[in-house]
Amino acid sequence: MKWPLSDHFNGKRFYYPGDRAGRGFADVLKWKLTSQAARWPRDLPRPHVALPIPPAPPSPSIAVTWIGHSTFLVQSAAGNWLTDPFFSERAGPGGRIGPKRAVPAALAPRDLTALAGVLLSHDHYDHCDPASLRAIADRFSGKAPLLYAPLGYASLSGGLPLRELDWWESVSAAETVAVQLVPARHWCRRTLGGDNVRLWGGFVLRLPGTTLYFAGDTAFDETLFRDIARRCGPIDTAFLPIGAYEPRWFMRDAHMNPAEAVAAHRLLGARRSIAMHWGTIQLTDEAYDDPPRALAQACAEANLPEGAFQCLAIGERREIP
Repeated sequence: MKWPLSDHFNGKRFYYPGDRAGRGFADVLKWKLTSQAARWPRDLPRPHVALPIPPAPPSPSIAVTWIGHSTFLVQSAAGNWLTDPFFSERAGPGGRIGPKRAVPAALAPRDLTALAGVLLSHDHYDHCDPASLRAIADRFSGKAPLLYAPLGYASLSGGLPLRELDWWESVSAAETVAVQLVPARHWCRRTLGGDNVRLWGGFVLRLPGTTLYFAGDTAFDETLFRDIARRCGPIDTAFLPIGAYEPRWFMRDAHMNPAEAVAAHRLLGARRSIAMHWGTIQLTDEAYDDPPRALAQACAEANLPEGAFQCLAIGERREIP
């Protein structure tokens, strides 16, 4: 399928306006030859979740459970939502090769109750896992939730019904719910030669009485976060990545570090932010507990109020008024 030319699609590939070409094999080789990844602990605690999952709180409150990495269960009176479902043991083809989870997923698809929708940000294996999407489709056979994704994901939907969106496009998911795809400074690739043949992005989810922003993967860009705040605000809860950021020369064009995540939180004007994309899979060089420690330091230096930017434990469920 062909999409119209735009400021982020040249007729063949998508791109983030103003970004140079993505990192190539020579950059990867330089990274692996010049840096040494910290060793993660081998005995990290397994998450414990009380089942069955409690029902959603009354509107406008929501309940958020961190399943791991960038996967959250968001429960609301207007329905339950899942972000970037990743339940497999490894982030790679078929879930059998690639980086292995250091901590298992806190929930399995069989534990989930009815879903109103699933948000899928981009095609990297630690975010887009067709095996997990198929498991969700099987779990809710006959009443499968709609998968909201950027342009180009028909072959990766795992059998879920699909609604593709372009940047800034918004659709009604129910009478009182809307889903909007917003830009992210990132990129896509699942195969050699498959650079940016699909779009990527974050989501703004408008539920009764509250607005959520799920960033997916993104590098820091002041203009981007100002635009999201201006066009989509006010943001009540932002889900922002804080991990997979070292070495900076290699990762700064794809992932924020914790200090940049705090800056993004402030630019968004979010009432609160919740950290994600850390502590689950070792993708880059920083130590297991570097992201939350650096986040605490950045929050203190920015004089953020206590609880303004939260780190949950994998499996933790928190109700947000």
